[in-house]
Amino acid sequence: MNESQAYQYFFLRAQNIALSHGYEIINWEETFNDFGNKLSRKTVVHNWLGGGVAQRVVASGLRCIVSNQDKWYLDHLDTPWQEFYANEPLTNITNLKQQKLVIGGEVCMWGETVDGSDIEQTIWPRAAAAAERLWTPFDKLAKNPRDVTGRLAHFRCLLNQRGVAAAPVAGLGRAAPEGPGSCYRQ
Repeated sequence: MNESQAYQYFFLRAQNIALSHGYEIINWEETFNDFGNKLSRKTVVHNWLGGGVAQRVVASGLRCIVSNQDKWYLDHLDTPWQEFYANEPLTNITNLKQQKLVIGGEVCMWGETVDGSDIEQTIWPRAAAAAERLWTPFDKLAKNPRDVTGRLAHFRCLLNQRGVAAAPVAGLGRAAPEGPGSCYRQ
């Protein structure tokens, strides 16, 4: 058995063991890319590397969670909340049956660019923008992210009042306030 065959044997055996114990299987997209149709039909594929994978996953009949790193990774400090809001998890998935196989999304916060002093500003308000994006049906979404600014600023104020150090809506990932004043204007 060569290295590739051993990896496949190990992976598929582990999958069968998990299934035999009633566990639900969620795998990163590499397993789909490597094993495709050998995966159990119960597998959920976590799309994290980039575009096009979710479309192929649901076309194969598997469920998918979208968290493409170029759009929904909170440690990418140059990505503003507007891009989190505008990210469409169903890109190029037009078949309604396949759209239902996209079961959700995830924003990820990795620890390399944060510590206890700035984690909340790094997460909020961008995670809130992604959450609204995921919870709102496509036909009810604001077509222009600017239409969301007031609602997001209000949510930021609520977070600040509750002791969460959410960053201002203006600016990039971990922006400082532009000046003193109400949290609604920052």
